[in-house]
Amino acid sequence: MQFPFLPVGCNLQLDEKAAEIVLRSLREAIPSRWPAKVDELRSLRRDRPGLDLAEFMDETGLDLDDLYSGSKSWSDLLDAAGAPTLPAGPSEVPLRRAIGRMLHLDDQERISFYRQFLAQTESANAEALPERARRLVHMLVASIADRALHKEASIQEAVDLMWAHPQVLAELQELFGVLSDRVDHIHQPLATHADAPLQIHARYSRIEILAAFGLNDDRAKIAAWQSGVYEAKAANAELFAFTLDKSTGGFSPTTRYRDYAISRTLIHWESQSSTRADSPTGLRYRNHERDGRTILLFTRLRADDRAFWFLGPATYRGHVGERPMAITWELAHPLSGDLYTAFAAAVA
Repeated sequence: MQFPFLPVGCNLQLDEKAAEIVLRSLREAIPSRWPAKVDELRSLRRDRPGLDLAEFMDETGLDLDDLYSGSKSWSDLLDAAGAPTLPAGPSEVPLRRAIGRMLHLDDQERISFYRQFLAQTESANAEALPERARRLVHMLVASIADRALHKEASIQEAVDLMWAHPQVLAELQELFGVLSDRVDHIHQPLATHADAPLQIHARYSRIEILAAFGLNDDRAKIAAWQSGVYEAKAANAELFAFTLDKSTGGFSPTTRYRDYAISRTLIHWESQSSTRADSPTGLRYRNHERDGRTILLFTRLRADDRAFWFLGPATYRGHVGERPMAITWELAHPLSGDLYTAFAAAVA
């Protein structure tokens, strides 16, 4: 009989060469290359023809990032392995490629809603939905169908397009089932904007954030948000999206602002390098509470992270200097211990 754990008080330390051999063996045991994944699925299906996404991942040790790398999808893998899939739609390729954009999804409200929504046999009437539900739908279709839509396409057109791709809907259902078991933070809804389906300490892409605030009327496609601050006038809010670790990516010396967690409730954030304290922008930040404007913070660890952690509402507590202004924001909801540790370490 082998022991999966060492006795109390014992530890195992490998020298450099042994560690290299062990790590290489582990990498070789996992089918990381596309042909190896196809062969593994084909082999597993001989005994279990109904093998689903969750079971395949359990059997192979692959993670979602491994499976969806290279713009591939679970449906692509099924096709390559000769497994049956549902009929393809007119925009099958771009929609399948877009499924990998949903891997960050980690709030149970969205996951549960989408699983019920996608289970409908016919395309739903998006305009008949309550506003919060309609925005949830917009967050989904803007992420998945964006590149297959014309510029003025409505949310309803995007919904109809997705329903013309039954295999895409089936894969999303399986993916959301896997993601439902991976929710690892306690979330709470955004109280300042009841119709915005955002959960504090969940993750969202820029497209999803703007769709959640209903800032694009009835059009499905979301206009690009490329700056760090988005003045959402219709929602009477300022949306701040910033990256903590600026040592990599396309940050020039003039845009490497020092943004980090001071504590579980305080965030140090630097404005653009041209912002003066008495400028209209500087005064907008300083006087947001007086003016009834909500400041909402979103952050990510690295520039290549698709999604931002939503930190929730924040209040101005002071600043130092200008051009840039080094502002201290106080969060309404303290960071969890793991998020604070990660955010503080990112700039250590």
